Amino acid sequence: MTTVIAFILMFGLLVFVHEWGHLIFAKRAGILAREFAIGFGPKVFSFIKNETLYTIRLIPAGGYVRVAGEDPEIVELKPGHHIGLEFDDAGQVEKIIVNNKTKHPEARIIEVEKADLDHRLVIEGYEIDEEEKLFFEVNPKALFVMDEKETQIAPYDRQFASKTKRQRAMQLFAGPMMNFVLAIVLFTILGFIQGVPSDEARFGDVQADSPASEAGFEPGDEVLQAEGEQVDTWEDFTMIVQNHPEETMNVTLSRDGSTQEVQVTPRAIEAQDQTIGQVGVTRAFEDSFVKKVSFGFTQTYEWSTLILTNLGKLVTGQFSIDMLSGPVGIYDATDQVVKTGLTNFVMWTAVLSVNLGIVNLLPVPALDGGRLLFIGVELIRGKPVDPQKEGAITFIGFALLLLLMIVVTWNDIQRLFL
Repeated sequence: MTTVIAFILMFGLLVFVHEWGHLIFAKRAGILAREFAIGFGPKVFSFIKNETLYTIRLIPAGGYVRVAGEDPEIVELKPGHHIGLEFDDAGQVEKIIVNNKTKHPEARIIEVEKADLDHRLVIEGYEIDEEEKLFFEVNPKALFVMDEKETQIAPYDRQFASKTKRQRAMQLFAGPMMNFVLAIVLFTILGFIQGVPSDEARFGDVQADSPASEAGFEPGDEVLQAEGEQVDTWEDFTMIVQNHPEETMNVTLSRDGSTQEVQVTPRAIEAQDQTIGQVGVTRAFEDSFVKKVSFGFTQTYEWSTLILTNLGKLVTGQFSIDMLSGPVGIYDATDQVVKTGLTNFVMWTAVLSVNLGIVNLLPVPALDGGRLLFIGVELIRGKPVDPQKEGAITFIGFALLLLLMIVVTWNDIQRLFL
């Protein structure tokens, strides 16, 4: 149950921060944000505030911000439609009753001849069995009412497409950007809680009954050499140990100003389908205020570099698709991380936030990066891509992503149960 709660909190935070970035910059640009959703499927909880419907949905598989201009449910008023109109105190149309007009006895029934709810905000038409043409001015925040569900209209200046390329790009980029910001904040918090990992190969704790303890390693020891190789960083020492499972190693240590020569035999463990060595020591931490402040930025940069490098290897075939993990694999990894303590769980959340930010910036249709690519093409061409073509490409991209998710999830299940 602890893992379930931890996974839900972690997932909810990552999605919330991402979609909150999209929402804030949509509102800053004056775009009507119709819905801010965590999850997909049926609504579990919802409320409306400042024109936006906030929802938590049943299937925890992501989230979205639905903005004006991407509204398949908005009804197009065509000539011959019979609609009901309700008016505000200024005489402007405030509600457009599309159906179930008998439930609105005070509505004025009109046969539509022409309607412009994008630019002029006018409905032209006739009362039933009357010949006098009437013109009705529409309030910019008027509501469609269909099946007793109210949806606010969106004049063109409130739609995504009406904004400048810079505003649209920023609204799309804001989601991944907020994931990087979250990672920086979490890594910084970790820096202040536990200190900053030392760049040197210096020991923090030595585990009891470990190869390091048996070899006589002590907290504060610094590794100078291992197996004849000079050791300058913790990563150098870790790599050498991992490459020598069950092999006795000669290690030169610096302790209290003197040099010690010891031997240690790393224990063999299985990690990511390979056998590596482990001696049972943890890295030392420094208590430097400056390094604590910068830790969030340096760690976010280093993890971003590592993730991009691995993505490059995946594209070039150096990594197999079998090494990717989906929700099932992430849940299993979260279960393992939760058992190791709160600080490791916070670290894991920060790493996943970096990963989510980078993946969403990939130039793949249906992702934020794919939509940014269309804006880049528009900048080069001097005109936007045809909406129908963009929609078709996005649909294909979404279908391919869905297929990839199915394959990755199947691989996760095989690793767990087969």
